[in-house]
Amino acid sequence: MNEPLLQVDGLSVEFQTPDGWRQVTYDVSFRVDRRKTLALVGESGSGKSVTAMSILDLLPANARRTGRILFDGVDLVPLRDKGLRPLRGSRIATIFQEPMTALNPVYTIGHQLAEALTSHHDLDRKTVRDRAIQLLRDVHMPDPEEKVDHYPHQLSGGQRQRAMIAMAISSEPDLLIADEPTTALDVTVQAEILDLISEIQERMGMAVLIITHDMGVVADVADDVVVMKDGRVVEGAPSAELFRSPKEEYTRALLAAVPHLGKADDFLSAARNKLRIDGVTAATPLPETVLRLQDAVIRYPGRWRRPGFQAINGIDLEVARGEIVGLVGESGSGKSTIGKAAIGLLPVSEGVLEVRGERITGRPGRALRQLRRHVTMVFQDPASSLNPRRTIGQAISDPLLWQGLVRDPRARRKRARELLEQVQLNPDWCDRFPHELSGGQRQRIGIARAIATDPVLMIADEPTSALDVSVQAQVLDLFLALQRELGFSCLFISHDLSVVETLSNRVVVLRHGDVIEEGPTEDVLHHPSDEYTRRLIAAAPVPDPEIQQVRRAERLALRRA
Repeated sequence: MNEPLLQVDGLSVEFQTPDGWRQVTYDVSFRVDRRKTLALVGESGSGKSVTAMSILDLLPANARRTGRILFDGVDLVPLRDKGLRPLRGSRIATIFQEPMTALNPVYTIGHQLAEALTSHHDLDRKTVRDRAIQLLRDVHMPDPEEKVDHYPHQLSGGQRQRAMIAMAISSEPDLLIADEPTTALDVTVQAEILDLISEIQERMGMAVLIITHDMGVVADVADDVVVMKDGRVVEGAPSAELFRSPKEEYTRALLAAVPHLGKADDFLSAARNKLRIDGVTAATPLPETVLRLQDAVIRYPGRWRRPGFQAINGIDLEVARGEIVGLVGESGSGKSTIGKAAIGLLPVSEGVLEVRGERITGRPGRALRQLRRHVTMVFQDPASSLNPRRTIGQAISDPLLWQGLVRDPRARRKRARELLEQVQLNPDWCDRFPHELSGGQRQRIGIARAIATDPVLMIADEPTSALDVSVQAQVLDLFLALQRELGFSCLFISHDLSVVETLSNRVVVLRHGDVIEEGPTEDVLHHPSDEYTRRLIAAAPVPDPEIQQVRRAERLALRRA
């Protein structure tokens, strides 16, 4: 067997706390072979990112490592900052989950690329600029001669990630560590970034260590997989073998929790299956229309001498009583804009917006406040949508006070306890604060708050995108059970087509503010009529390496078409 590029043996990491040393990873071992991709997977808190950051000792000052980390035969654990500096960014490069925080906002992309280039090479200014533009061209940045002078905030999420990759490959590293490189991206941009990393890997002959919780991403790019849980390695195997016959129960559960486009029924738990009556989902819509947009135009006003822009271009959209409508599209397509308009957070510039047959367009503030009794919203990030200074009980019962439904504090607290039980949380948590709960628990709080006023329509804006797959499955099951019990309609906004397939009766595809395609979920996702919809479906990752090989070929063919 050839010597691996990276060999991790018995790695343990501890952090010093006021109560002593706290161990977070335990005896972690794996190898990354030359020119190969290893995926380090696990849920939040599994220790995968700590393990990856340990390789170059990119840990806080209160951390210590034990074990061995052999890179090209040299043990990195005894080395300190001075010894690791020649490796960082040169032979081992890193790209991070959120490039907006990794890139310096006060310098142009070209300046930051120049820093990366001159830290390892003695180059004159013109050569540096030419190399920076060429690097942007290598990562398929549109208009590289223009983008080199842009600041990070002037780029899209996918373009910022391309800039990060350009910086990482500027020294032609032997190993690229990619920590959740596509988590914040929509499916088409995610597919482009994964294809780009694979293309650069093949061209440069580098190895890749990718850290992710997305098993679809793993199936797409990984040669080998290591699964972590609670700081320990649970299982490791070649990718095809692990997906075909996982040995450990945790790995099987992790794979089973992943929604799979085309296999929604396999994903549904008993909680969802109970919703089926004579082969028809309990969410089968009745004729009454709960939400209607007709020829709706939504514009954002200009600010600081900048012109405004039109986000929604005269669309028609309806949601019937008891129906779940999936609204899908790439970032910037206008999905969230429609959701905000439906709840009265944005005005409709032209056309009609009706809720329960009542025209909302142009209504005064008091009418909009009454609207929010019947139309509620669940947000993408439960941490930022909950007031950190309000208890869980207060957060849940506040809408009852604002709408004048329950004024007595004791009655509101009683209702908050009932709502906590309804979302399968301990009612005694009324006095806890949001930071004391996990992400999945906070999202349940968001759902409890949304159903507090017994709404007829819920707007769910990417409600599970920030959650691990197993937590996502639990939240989706809860959501469906509540929808069956309470009968509310839902506009479910998502870029995850497999989740939309699992939940929705109908799907509306949005692009640049226009409705491209709509219809029953089965028709749109399995027999799409529009080329754009086909591109979205081809870009959606599937947790199966063999299928992903075929889909990658289809993706590239569509891109060339």
